[in-house]
Amino acid sequence: MIIRQRAMQAEDKQERRDAILDAAERMLLRSADHIANVAEVADEAGLAKGTVYLYFPSKEELLLALHERNIDGFFRALIALLERAQAVGIDDVLALTHEHMVEPPLFLPLATRCFAHMSQSVPAEAGMAFKRRLGERLAGAGAGLEHHFRDLPPGGGVVLLRHSYALILGLWQLSGAQQCSNTPPEHALFDWSYTDSIDAALRALWQGSVGPQALATGRTS
Repeated sequence: MIIRQRAMQAEDKQERRDAILDAAERMLLRSADHIANVAEVADEAGLAKGTVYLYFPSKEELLLALHERNIDGFFRALIALLERAQAVGIDDVLALTHEHMVEPPLFLPLATRCFAHMSQSVPAEAGMAFKRRLGERLAGAGAGLEHHFRDLPPGGGVVLLRHSYALILGLWQLSGAQQCSNTPPEHALFDWSYTDSIDAALRALWQGSVGPQALATGRTS
């Protein structure tokens, strides 16, 4: 009975935590430029402000948790793909990247915002815990990549994922600078699409790392 009560309590806590994150996500989707404070998120979730503070001591930690949930969705999908018996190709991985990172309107602006806050507003302990969990996801996915793409050296899967993420964020930030520039939009240097550019950049990175022969069908084990 005690074990079941604890399980129910843990489930209730997870549901409440998810409700808070869902509320923050809805508010960001309505207005990406407005960083909601804890009181506003509590109102959106239908909870007392003190309840939200029990789960997230600050709005920066709340945003980081929301970003981590988004990252977790990508890694869960990627690891499930890599655990299947069939060969995996570059196109398979790029499709998941578009689905979970490039296409969702919240992922990239939230990721950029969280990195800006990481060293300033997020407590060191919380930041290190986030990095530790991210490292575990990277290690698992990296090992799966090395299993399917045999040209990758030991540890090469993690390096490839890290470089891919740097490209995704870096090009997105550059696209934001492009939109804010006073340079005429018809200027060739500023006439480009983020979606097309990130697809070409990731494809070139992956082909250089695992070989063009792995483009669509992967390499058999």
